[in-house]
This record gives sequence, C-alpha cells and structure tokens, in this order.
Amino acid sequence: MNDLLIGLVLIGVVFVGGVLLFNWLQERRFRRQADAAFQPPAADPLMPGEAPARVAPQRIEPARQEPVFDAATDAPHRPAADPEPQSAPAADALSARAPLTGVPPAPYDELIEYRVRISGDAMPAGLFADAFNQTRGLGKAVRWSGYGAGAADWESLQPWREARYQQVLVTLQLADRNGAVQEEQLAALCSLLQDLSQSHGLRVVCDDSGDALERAQAIDQFCVDVDVLIGLNVVARGEGAIDLARIVREAEDRGMVLGADGVFQLLDSRGEPLYVLCNHDAEPFVIEGIEGQVSQGVTLQFDVPRVPDGLKVFDSMVAFGRKLANDVGGLLVDDNLRPLTDSGIEKIRGQLMQIYERMEARGVPSGSRRALRLFS
Repeated sequence: MNDLLIGLVLIGVVFVGGVLLFNWLQERRFRRQADAAFQPPAADPLMPGEAPARVAPQRIEPARQEPVFDAATDAPHRPAADPEPQSAPAADALSARAPLTGVPPAPYDELIEYRVRISGDAMPAGLFADAFNQTRGLGKAVRWSGYGAGAADWESLQPWREARYQQVLVTLQLADRNGAVQEEQLAALCSLLQDLSQSHGLRVVCDDSGDALERAQAIDQFCVDVDVLIGLNVVARGEGAIDLARIVREAEDRGMVLGADGVFQLLDSRGEPLYVLCNHDAEPFVIEGIEGQVSQGVTLQFDVPRVPDGLKVFDSMVAFGRKLANDVGGLLVDDNLRPLTDSGIEKIRGQLMQIYERMEARGVPSGSRRALRLFS
C-alpha cells in the first residue's frame, strides 16, 4: 500500500469519527433541553406547604394586642401584655365591645404605674367605695380616675360623689423611696378589682404583672442611683459657737419659712422645698426666745432629684452658706467637716450635672411631677 492510499484511509477515518462525535454531542444537547422543558418546578405554587422563593421582608418585631377598651382613651405607650388567664373571659368580652370615640387619653404613666381598666354602663362612684378604701393599704400610691358619658375629660374618682362612669382606671405606682412594688401587691389589686367586677357584671383588664415587675425593678434601680441629698454645713471655729438668732434673721431675710418641724425651708412657687436649713443640735429652730441661743453649727440640705433647675438652686444654696459662714464667723464644710473650696464646689457641680443628664435621659426630669412621685 502506497503512501497516498494510507493517507486517504486516515482522512476517511478522521472524517467518519468527526461525524459520529458531532451527532453524539447534538443528541446530548437536545436531550438536556427536553428534560428541562418537562421537568416540574422546584417549588410549585399550587402545592400545599410550599412556596416560591422570595426576598425576605424587613423584620418586624411582634406586638402584643392592646385590648379594645382603651384604643381611643390612652396616650401612645408600650402595649400592655395579654391579660392573665383568670381575667381572660373579661378580656374577651371587653375586646368584643366597640371602642369609644372621642375619649381623651386616660391619666396613666406607663413608666411608673401598673394599670387596671374597668368598663360598664353608668357605674356609680359609690360602687367602688370599699375597694377604694382597701387599696389605701397596699403600700404604694393608688390613683382612681373615671370617665363618664359625654364628659369633657377624665376626673379623679371620689366614691362619695354623685357621679356615674362608663370607664374607670386604677393605677398603682411601681416604685418610691421605699423600694419597688412586689408581686403580691399587684396580685392583690388585680384580684380585688376582678372580684368587684364579677359581682356587678363589669368588664376588667389587668395589665401583665411580669412586665410591671420588670419595669418596677428597673425604675427602682435608677432611683437608687440618682437619689442624692447634698449637705453643706456652717460650723463654729475652734471651741466657739454660732449665734442662732443671727442665723434665724438671715433665713427670714432669705425668704425661708419655718415649718412645724422646726426646719427652715425655701419654697418654690408650688410650695415644694428647694433647700432646707436645720440645726445641728437636737433642738429645732424657734422664733420666740431665740435670742442668746447658740449651736455648734447648722446644715443646708438639697434634695437633688426633687428640685427643678437644680444647678441654679445649688449655686444659690452655696452662696447662702458662704454668707452665713461669713456673718457668724464660722466655716463652710462638707459632711466630713472638710472646708469647701472652690474646686470642691465645682466637683459637686460636675456630679450634679451627670445626675441631671441621667434623669433627663430616663424621662424623669428633676423636680418634675414624675420625679416628685418617685422620690417620695
């Protein structure tokens, strides 16, 4: 076989092989297309329990449903928890009732109060007389408010009045200077009002006690951290003594008034003390027969969280303390009997600024109504 023949044979083999390979590749491609065309989708929207893939929505925190009872009566606040199991029937009846329209916000402070809501038809104020008296023994401040049909606003419920209400709100303060409310106190209030409501066919909803206890502990810890009493002392030098008659005259000139407890107070326009002046000795201040009386010293006291515009009041108290010390020949000292220098005063001022910033951030401005309730 010559070279030409061998070359032609090889060319033929290559050509045939190429045709076979091309046909195989084409067949494979067509098979894939057919399979894809008739294969069912990975997620059939008509099949139960499956859904087509989609972009996840923005996450929304779950919110507990607020009873219809106060949908039109309460100011915006964190939603209350679902009623406790024992009050579920009352809550169901309450939710089925259409919300009242045109009712102003109820007098409820979410930060510092626990809430019980009662509704009925023309409830007389006297109906709550026994419960009203019993809640006085709970150990925390309780507020009673009522809203009557067609009334312009909520009013303080007084059981001896001739009044009728369609809504009653009872709130229990969660903390004060005696500490945080206890679970037993919340349970006692809720149980008392549930029993009353069941006896008279009323509807009642108690807020979640667990949430209230958490808030009570948080606000109590905050109060402990900022509850500060600042004292400045004017003391005699060496073995000397301070003329109390001079002190009394200076206090009166300052506009301070003497209380029944023998303590001078500088009052604001509300009648609340800005700061007080008391005698170091056990004897209280008196007006009659003060001439000739002496003492080892006197103290100016400033109740930090209860005073509005506290830095200004502190500066005023410091100025008055320095004047007293100068007029009676004494020394202005701190509670450790160390002389108060300008740097010492500025240090106290800096600490006060930090306290007031914390109170503002917490929503309890110093001297505000909320502060006066908590620090009582």
